[in-house]
Amino acid sequence: MNTQPNYRITEKTLALLPVRQLDYSTIAIEEDRKIYIQKKPLQLICSACLDNCSTYEGRRAAVEYHTGFKRKVPIPISPSKKLYAFPTLSPSDFGCSWIMANNVNCILPASSQHNAAIQSIIVFHNGLHLEMEESCYVLEKQYQRSVMCIMQFSSTGSNTNVHYIKIEAKHTSRLSPY
Repeated sequence: MNTQPNYRITEKTLALLPVRQLDYSTIAIEEDRKIYIQKKPLQLICSACLDNCSTYEGRRAAVEYHTGFKRKVPIPISPSKKLYAFPTLSPSDFGCSWIMANNVNCILPASSQHNAAIQSIIVFHNGLHLEMEESCYVLEKQYQRSVMCIMQFSSTGSNTNVHYIKIEAKHTSRLSPY
């Protein structure tokens, strides 16, 4: 396995997942591959904000000011590139994953038979399924907050190509990330 010291978040990035390994701290899920990175997910989010001429703290403060969100604040990494990420937990929590909102198609409840910790499944636009320990309610709320940010910070207004998703009420069979 090849690890990288750093990673640039792009339109192909679907999620940043935290891991506890000696050689790497994050798995970046892209449309067609996994990348193992030495930096933590929040460090990557902070670097991405700097790459786009702002700071994580500045982006967070702007979202708080415009939306009133105080906890688990979605981050507009690059509104011009339509890169918006939402945390699944408090960003200071080790287990916090970051999901790229523009790539989410739907969120489904998991019918976990072999792992009771899996509560939901994020389905991305490319068909990839990502099992999550957070509830559908939490993930849907975070996604909707991200959509509010997209609408607030988008320079094109209604041309954001983002829509509210509907959580499927039916149970699905267990799906794996790949």
